[in-house]
Amino acid sequence: MNIRQAVLDDTAAISERFRAEIGTWQRLVEQGRVEDVAYEALTVYERWLHGGAWMSIETSAIFLNHLLLGAGLPFVAEKDGRVVGYAEVYHNVESAPFGTHLHIAHLLSDDEATADALLEVVRETARVRKCRQVTFGYAAVETAKRHYEVESLVTLRRYSLPARTGQVFYRAVDHANADPAQIEGWTMPVGRLTSARHQWELLMPRIWDTLPQIRARRTHRLHLAAGGQDGYIFCQQQLYDPRSADLHIWTLKGLAAATVTALRDWAHREGYRTLWLTVADNAVPALGADAEADAFLVETYAIPAR
Repeated sequence: MNIRQAVLDDTAAISERFRAEIGTWQRLVEQGRVEDVAYEALTVYERWLHGGAWMSIETSAIFLNHLLLGAGLPFVAEKDGRVVGYAEVYHNVESAPFGTHLHIAHLLSDDEATADALLEVVRETARVRKCRQVTFGYAAVETAKRHYEVESLVTLRRYSLPARTGQVFYRAVDHANADPAQIEGWTMPVGRLTSARHQWELLMPRIWDTLPQIRARRTHRLHLAAGGQDGYIFCQQQLYDPRSADLHIWTLKGLAAATVTALRDWAHREGYRTLWLTVADNAVPALGADAEADAFLVETYAIPAR
């Protein structure tokens, strides 16, 4: 087995691995009905709705190119000239408890031996890059548990907040700079479903504006200053509820109540009724008494680098 950095020629094989995870291809039709359809009958955007960029060769090539230009670290496992595994990794510099680390966003393989080998390459890469630990979510947790004692670093839960006017002075301006150096050493108290760098690379660059259906959804990239704290905000209108929006927030010092108040006021002025935020338990007090949790949660785990 040979494990190496992916190249653009691997696009089709990587996309095929992701698409193999989808059991049924579907399309939303009139009156909100869902029908099963052949993959070939779907548009690029309809494929996207099943799992993002890796769902079609067109968007896969765009995203792999983005990774290879420095956004992330894509690895493939190759055996007898065939791609049998894939790992997608991001280098992060965050505040505690994460520190400098590599995060595994995706780990797909034909078998356990391939997954184990990919994990060891990631751990070695973490050592070379002087990272303290390797983090991951559900995608890699079973692989890691076969060999290491896995630590649960943080649990995030999803909350809804009504948008409303608030008594706080703030400044919110459009932010077009997608350079990830801006968040080095920062934390991501809201929307950190994987890692701060991975979420940044998915959301802040405008690489998907060429898809008209994505461009049509209201999307806001903001620099927010409130209560003496700066933050970068990604806010996107929900797909099936245009009066609701999902929030992602990067800050230097965690989530402040003034930031939440400012965003609720800004959202109300923009015509939204509800904001959705996925936050760690230690950030919940900043949401205030109006926050309501649902059943969604996500965990981040860690093992030491080599």
